[in-house]
Amino acid sequence: MKNVQLPEAYVRQMQALLGREEAERFLDSYNDARVYGLRFNPLKCRQPIGDQAAALKQPFQLEPVPWCKTGYYYGEAARPGKHPYHTAGLYYIQEPSAMSAAELLDAQPGETVLDFAAAPGGKTTQIAGSMNGEGLLIANEIHPARAKILSENVERLGIRNAVVTNAAPQELSRRFSAFFDRIMLDSPCSGEGMFRKDEDAVAEWSEAHVAYCAERSSEILEHAAIMLKPGGMLVYSTCTFNRAENEDTIAQFVAAHPSFQVEQIERIWPHRVRGEGHFVARLRKTSEGEQQEATDEPPKSKDKRRDKRAAGRSKPLTAEMALFHSFAEQALPGLSLGPGEPLRFGDALYWLPHQTQGSFGAANLNGLKVARPGLHLGDIRKNRLEPAHALALAVQAEDASWVQSYPPDAPEVAAYLRGETLTAAGEESGWGLVAVDGLPLGWAKASGGQLKNHLPKGLRRFN
Repeated sequence: MKNVQLPEAYVRQMQALLGREEAERFLDSYNDARVYGLRFNPLKCRQPIGDQAAALKQPFQLEPVPWCKTGYYYGEAARPGKHPYHTAGLYYIQEPSAMSAAELLDAQPGETVLDFAAAPGGKTTQIAGSMNGEGLLIANEIHPARAKILSENVERLGIRNAVVTNAAPQELSRRFSAFFDRIMLDSPCSGEGMFRKDEDAVAEWSEAHVAYCAERSSEILEHAAIMLKPGGMLVYSTCTFNRAENEDTIAQFVAAHPSFQVEQIERIWPHRVRGEGHFVARLRKTSEGEQQEATDEPPKSKDKRRDKRAAGRSKPLTAEMALFHSFAEQALPGLSLGPGEPLRFGDALYWLPHQTQGSFGAANLNGLKVARPGLHLGDIRKNRLEPAHALALAVQAEDASWVQSYPPDAPEVAAYLRGETLTAAGEESGWGLVAVDGLPLGWAKASGGQLKNHLPKGLRRFN
């Protein structure tokens, strides 16, 4: 970053925002090394997060992030993304400033929550940890490739109660009027907080782009207003510094929507704390002023082929669930799926989560692009069920009939992650889990003293 020339208009903007003296300190911060962070996943921690962090303090050089109870800085040389704990979903690597937004949202177990622009999944996975597997979390991403990455992170962190949608804002607001208790909108922005770690973000910046992003954020906020319940909470965040996309956007929104009140605004500045920077505003919806007239029936799709596929998915899946329950009796006797219903997409069998209180179900997805309709249970293969990798990551080791667990530095862990067959430690048979310190890494099938490796080929490591 030291050799990158910041746009003159951007420098003037920051001088006007901070004053010349503080702006100089702010601009000097671009010469500092970037900071790195990870956030522990409460759904996977087998001990209190503080104890888990203490155990990794030396190898990862962990230090607490002040504004996030599960967040920690790590040393640049630590490379936690290469550790087996990362594969097992114990933590999510995330820029520390970005952890502030979901903390302010403070989602609770049992609520119905929307992460409106969710990829790659940092805020989604943080919200899911706060919900502790209870309630319904819809994570939306309009770009298909990014929705796929979001789905992969939801899977790795073992989240059962999330549905990943791939929809435009108007598609969601049309069917989910006054539906959500809390909405997280990490709005697409000009990315000024990315400058220190992404030189392309500097090249793409312009005053015109800032104006465009502010206008786009205002449009997305209109749809969020429709979908939030009276009394609900909306958190709006960006990783940018200008007022146009931040305070001005919020002020314009509140002026146009008197049913919303600003409860709190936070800014994280890279010259004041260890972080790349973030803006967060928390708003409360105080009345029904934004609610559209609710309909008893979910909106119908204009795509008749998609409706036919949806109708097929809504048929009772008695035979498929019988196969799953037969598998679970043998391999996962401790499993409880929680409120939901089965869905079938081709050969894939999913468990669609339901709300703790409410009527959400498969009909709500009719005509909607869905990247991940809940927890992938497995695939139906010639009248048998082959368990999904997502299921292995979503259960606890205690749920399984057998688990073969190793310390992180054991050669068996490296061999498993390369896709190799392992030797059974005892008299295991059938499906079971291979784990690192009790954290499931994936499935294996035991037979004749061997554990056949069922880690998906795309996740195997060859270095």
